[in-house]
Amino acid sequence: MTDTEILTSTRGTPLSKRGERTRRKLLDAAEEVFAALGYYDASIVKITEAAGVSQGTFYIYFEGKQQIFDELVADLNRRVRHAMSEESSKGRTRAERERLGFAGYFRFTAEHPALYRIIRQAEFVSPDALHQHYAKIAEGYVEGLRHAMDTGEVVRADPEVLAWALMGVGELIGMRWILWDGPEPKQIPDDVFEEMYAFITRGLGTPAS
Repeated sequence: MTDTEILTSTRGTPLSKRGERTRRKLLDAAEEVFAALGYYDASIVKITEAAGVSQGTFYIYFEGKQQIFDELVADLNRRVRHAMSEESSKGRTRAERERLGFAGYFRFTAEHPALYRIIRQAEFVSPDALHQHYAKIAEGYVEGLRHAMDTGEVVRADPEVLAWALMGVGELIGMRWILWDGPEPKQIPDDVFEEMYAFITRGLGTPAS
């Protein structure tokens, strides 16, 4: 599903508001189950039990386990991009937008640690969904960096290379200090965030805000 596509049932009919809420419950349950059990041990029975709906209801919205997994990857992608763009749009300069965008990303991943676990599973379960996840994030990033280069806010460089490098920084910093540092996900420590931000601004050649 694209960001603006109307939600439909497996028969292609548009969903009512109630149907959209049920579909949302199934996706939330799938996020929980796939993160806890992994793709191969997860089942439609476990997903419907977690959502509190019948198996028959599941098939109104999804054709099977593979489809709900792929849609979950796309759904998490839309939500994390929204969290990043919503925060970064508050910045006045590229440096501020980087800072706020990363803060939005880390806040989302602290609230949804399943993002990391599910994306890792997609590497083996659904490579196309994995590629689309990263490509969509990179697409918006490249556009923003290119504009910042045109206005002289960052050094002139290949915006695609910079975008993927910055994505790698955010993903691995988040994995180390949110996912791995302790039994429960948490926010990035302030000193870690500031060190990362200083590294990014040096790399982009833009003054820190």
